[in-house]
Amino acid sequence: MADPRGFIKVTERETAARRPVPVRILDWKEVYERRDAGVVKQQASRCMDCGVPFCHQGCPLGNLIPEWNDLTWRSENQQAIERLHKTNNFPEFTGRLCPAPCESSCVLGINQPAVTIKEIEVSIIDDAFDNNFVIAHAPERLTGKTVAVVGSGPAGLAAAQQLTRAGHTVAVYERDSEIGGLLRYGIPDFKMEKHHIDRRIKQMTEEGTRFRAGVEIGVDITWDDLK
Repeated sequence: MADPRGFIKVTERETAARRPVPVRILDWKEVYERRDAGVVKQQASRCMDCGVPFCHQGCPLGNLIPEWNDLTWRSENQQAIERLHKTNNFPEFTGRLCPAPCESSCVLGINQPAVTIKEIEVSIIDDAFDNNFVIAHAPERLTGKTVAVVGSGPAGLAAAQQLTRAGHTVAVYERDSEIGGLLRYGIPDFKMEKHHIDRRIKQMTEEGTRFRAGVEIGVDITWDDLK
């Protein structure tokens, strides 16, 4: 577990600073500055590794939060991203966009500010991309089956990645001109810059997923054609 006395030593919840307003109004980039690794490690040490970790229940994905908090505190960053990827295909999306019900469920929140779970999550994946820990996982063998995924939002992309890694030939269809769906066309850059999507698409392409942008199912291709 993380430092067993961490929540006693570090009682303050410290989150990433916002970029100064005079700077933010000059561009459309994300509001928050990059998280300081030392601060993230300190905040991860506050995790109590509860007997019943209610953060699991609060997380819709069932992320193994105490486990990657512990690995972050130990500076075992590659193991941390491996643990995070076990339940979450795209932590760089959820770490920026999720309303963090896990933090509302944090036991430490009963009498102290909750652990900064969301910021630890996004710090893990940002560090992983910086250090080339995020690599393509192409299937060892193909099943011979072909799957069409209609829509390239987060759900479609996650399904496509899992199916590709299982050995199926997967084609993702998107009616807009670029892949990403809601992530690209519904989320403003100040919440999540689009290069986060692009580097995941690159990884998935290397794994074997095929992308077909600018194709509307039911118009350009019929449902019968997909069958």
